[in-house]
Amino acid sequence: MIPYKHYGLLAIVSLMWIVGCSSPYVENNMIEEIAPVVFWSIDKGTEGKFKISTLVPPLIKEKKRFLSKEVDLLKQGGKEFNLIYYRELKQGQLRMLLINEELAKEGGIEKLINTILVDPDISMRVYLLIVRGDFDEYIKNQLTKQENQDYFLYRMLKHYEEHNQGEMSIVNIHQFMKMLYSPLKDPIVPVFHADKNNFNYVGTAFFRNDKEVMVTQDVSDEIFQLLDNDHFLKVLAIPKLSISLGRVRSNIRMKLSSDYSSLSLHVGLKGRIEEYQGEKNIQSEEPLEHLIHEIEVYLEEQTSELLKSMQRLKVDPLEVGTHSLKPFSKELTEEQWLKYWGNMKINVDFDIKIQPLINVERLS
Repeated sequence: MIPYKHYGLLAIVSLMWIVGCSSPYVENNMIEEIAPVVFWSIDKGTEGKFKISTLVPPLIKEKKRFLSKEVDLLKQGGKEFNLIYYRELKQGQLRMLLINEELAKEGGIEKLINTILVDPDISMRVYLLIVRGDFDEYIKNQLTKQENQDYFLYRMLKHYEEHNQGEMSIVNIHQFMKMLYSPLKDPIVPVFHADKNNFNYVGTAFFRNDKEVMVTQDVSDEIFQLLDNDHFLKVLAIPKLSISLGRVRSNIRMKLSSDYSSLSLHVGLKGRIEEYQGEKNIQSEEPLEHLIHEIEVYLEEQTSELLKSMQRLKVDPLEVGTHSLKPFSKELTEEQWLKYWGNMKINVDFDIKIQPLINVERLS
């Protein structure tokens, strides 16, 4: 038997459950009346407006339709789409937020992401992408070539996120906001290029104060994948040295001097030679060791250039600043750290252990 003193609490809980179930804000829709949205694409419109776009309906056998509106507010766009389409758009299946690079360079995407984050209907696992070029032109052109292109883009991002392929940076809006408010780590976002026929990965954008300040591409982005993102690359191609390394894994060690005037970065790299088109006879030990030394020097130079670029722009996506944290001592302010970071001397050292393509004749 329930004691009398618990009857009051039970009545309150029951009342809350009943009220919750009969909320006046419950939306009632038939399945046939709704159209889930897979992506929002946001670009600059005219006269300071946003141009937002999407495809409807996803994943049913009905000819897709491209919707686009110029609005002042993101939510206003969703409302106006409902007024021109026979189904009601629902954002519960929103999986991608694509923001044009021009908007990202101007800053202020935090407000757009916050609008998504505070919507209780939307998952926090919405992928965030920066788009260079005209995504609307690409997606409209694909309507006649490939069905469900929006869903395939989502599957591509999910694949690279789950399996840590080390080919591209993948970020969701929750991770972006967490990095944005961290005093010692700046946000990153993948950048894609779109034109009429293609949608290609470009590299990784670094953000400072909610504004895109630089983009790593090609070798620089591959080095960033090894330093911070996945610490793994399925293929590391170095055309300058006519060699491709495969299954490359990195082990990073950072050490700051006590006065924050210098940083020692040691990168241990393991992998195997998967292709060599050069002139050296790498069947012999000495030419092979010479080639490995050339790879180490090349990667040290490229990494130093990447870090110098970060210092010039005072952006720290590698969380170098966290190495300044010490027990029982006062934490540096963001302003103090960036002053040290911008003037720091950096020493980069690569130590490469690679498995050769074929058996090697060892020196006696």
